[in-house]
Amino acid sequence: MISDERNKNGAHILTSLTYIGKNREKDNGVKMARTFEIARRNNEKSGITSALAINDNYIIQNIEGSRLDVNELITRIITERPHLSIHVVEIKEVEVRKWDGFLIRYLTSGPEYEVHTLRHFSAGTDFNPYLMPKDRITSFMDALFTDELLNDM
Repeated sequence: MISDERNKNGAHILTSLTYIGKNREKDNGVKMARTFEIARRNNEKSGITSALAINDNYIIQNIEGSRLDVNELITRIITERPHLSIHVVEIKEVEVRKWDGFLIRYLTSGPEYEVHTLRHFSAGTDFNPYLMPKDRITSFMDALFTDELLNDM
């Protein structure tokens, strides 16, 4: 049962938020990956589910949870990760969660991702979500995390 105080803050409303980020520090990809591994453990405790696509320079993340928890998480991300330039792409209320747990896909330049890169990126084959419109970002995430061939890797 959600307390009345949390209910007043939107804890009963399921929210989905998608953002993109650019790593502003050089040679920080490993640090970013470790940070998100820690975040995965913390998010599981707070009821947040998520899908994250990451490489050394950019990220796309979709987070789901109560309105209150999602707002608190995006505030922490902006505050605690000053090396990331964050841009919120979409926030919406949803009836059901899309993700089960905290999913992470580390994007490499390997051929296994080339089909998704070519299909979903409008500006070449480099992973740069800042060059993509919102619809391309969300369709890329859907394809990346629902394609059975990629999920078997």
